[in-house]
Amino acid sequence: MALLDELAEALATEVMEAQKELGPKADRLFMEVGNHIGTSSPSFQEAFMTACRLHMAADRGREFFEARLKALKET
Repeated sequence: MALLDELAEALATEVMEAQKELGPKADRLFMEVGNHIGTSSPSFQEAFMTACRLHMAADRGREFFEARLKALKET
């Protein structure tokens, strides 16, 4: 379902940006939004949560890659 994925990705992007901007006090905002979504659409909730997990994994992967690349260049 293209619409489901598009809407979930758009919302996940906004939520992830808000979490980064707000810092530790909003580190579980995506869970709150996901739980709220789940009351009306479990399918949308799952797509949203998947998109959020992908964003977080990509961020962690990028951080590791950049740190590792820097370390390799320094040796």
